[in-house]
Amino acid sequence: IFPDGKTFVDCIPKLTVAEIRGRYEAQKVQPGFNLASFVADHFTVPSLPSAEYEAVPGRPVTDHIESLWKVLTRRADESNSSLIVLPNAYVVPGGRFREMFYWDSYFTMLGLEVSGKIELIENMVDNFSFLVDHYGYIPNGNRTYFLGRSQPPFYASMVELLGAAKAGRGVLAEDVFLKYLPQLEKEYRFWMQGMEELNPGKISAKRVVLMPDGSILNHYWDESDLPRPESYKEDIELARHTEDKSRLFRDLRAACESGWDFSSRWFKKEDEFTSIHTTEIIAVDLNCLLYQLELTIAKAYGYAKDTMAADKYITLAGKRKKAINQYCWDDNRQFYFDYDYVAKKLKPALTLAAAYPLFFRVADRERAKQVADNLENRFLFPGGLQTTTKVSNQQWDAPNGWAPLQWIAVKGLIHYGIHDLAREIAARWTTLNEKVYHNTGKMMEKYNVVTTDVGAGGGEYPSQDGFGWTNGVYLALKKLAEQ
Repeated sequence: IFPDGKTFVDCIPKLTVAEIRGRYEAQKVQPGFNLASFVADHFTVPSLPSAEYEAVPGRPVTDHIESLWKVLTRRADESNSSLIVLPNAYVVPGGRFREMFYWDSYFTMLGLEVSGKIELIENMVDNFSFLVDHYGYIPNGNRTYFLGRSQPPFYASMVELLGAAKAGRGVLAEDVFLKYLPQLEKEYRFWMQGMEELNPGKISAKRVVLMPDGSILNHYWDESDLPRPESYKEDIELARHTEDKSRLFRDLRAACESGWDFSSRWFKKEDEFTSIHTTEIIAVDLNCLLYQLELTIAKAYGYAKDTMAADKYITLAGKRKKAINQYCWDDNRQFYFDYDYVAKKLKPALTLAAAYPLFFRVADRERAKQVADNLENRFLFPGGLQTTTKVSNQQWDAPNGWAPLQWIAVKGLIHYGIHDLAREIAARWTTLNEKVYHNTGKMMEKYNVVTTDVGAGGGEYPSQDGFGWTNGVYLALKKLAEQ
């Protein structure tokens, strides 16, 4: 009856849950009971955001994207489903993703900024602020079944983006930072929960990890160790192949918090899904994002003329930067890696997460150059950068490329003056976007960058179209090319 498990948990019940449960208990024992018919009678199946939208043949990609913003925008409304109601309008990714996702939204905002939709960016930042105020953090997306985990913390980057966009319209950037300072601090407290519990006998608590030298770094986590409601069948089936099911479920959920769901990056044995151990991994991208969050809070306190508070966060950022370079850099392979804090060694997987230290200026110039060499020699293909060097059936592995990681790499390289490679990556990626668009009339969630005439695959669900962050990054890269 449903294309995937997420469709059911997104359904809108026609009666109260108690009433539906009562009817189910009474009817399920009756002869001829049909579960599919029962569900169809008691739930309204949600429509796809762009199901009725058709591209105009021959329309330029930029015009297509401009017309899509309206299709992908949702207005604040009421809900009696799993949807968490937000106070302002927002943009959804597209396809099966009918809600506002956390890290997707930053890359979508890049395109909204190019399109001049600053008010919509501000609405979305206000929505995330609303979520922080109500839940103490930003969930994976505005669904109740996402509560318990977040996603890569780009909220600080959103505030930076909004501040720059509004400054271009005569609003003081400092007013933007001061407005969102309380939520920036709440976001930080969420990621650093459990610090007071750390000691040599307990080196991890929630999302924080005590490193051997006394520094504190972070890993992904989820409050629950149960199957994901939106992927219940897949999780139950995978759990049949392992004894520690609770551990498996938490590590699956933690990988969802990373946004990279799923990748051999998270596996102990790169070909075995059940060896996933996300919660044992210091993720280099996550810690670069938290470094940026610390600096952004420091900047906001600087605007508030609170020097003591600003200095506190500058010090925290400095310690994190040093720890990232100590634990996540490999001199031999001249690249950044995730760190397995349980095994006390670097993970072997080469991944595009290594571009984050360039994007957030964590790397020194020599290391940036070495990362760039690896990107060019190991990751760059006709359609752009592949996500990892491992070919697998996981969607966040080779041969797939994803818009957010192209942007992170391109901008990171530009920060260090490596312009030729940045331009080449951007050109290859946008050319692939255009090729697929002209062939299909769609902007896709992900792309095969190795064999550009073959669609991307892998993962728990078919490749989706729409697509928020692809649209955003495409517009931003095209604008960058004109500068």
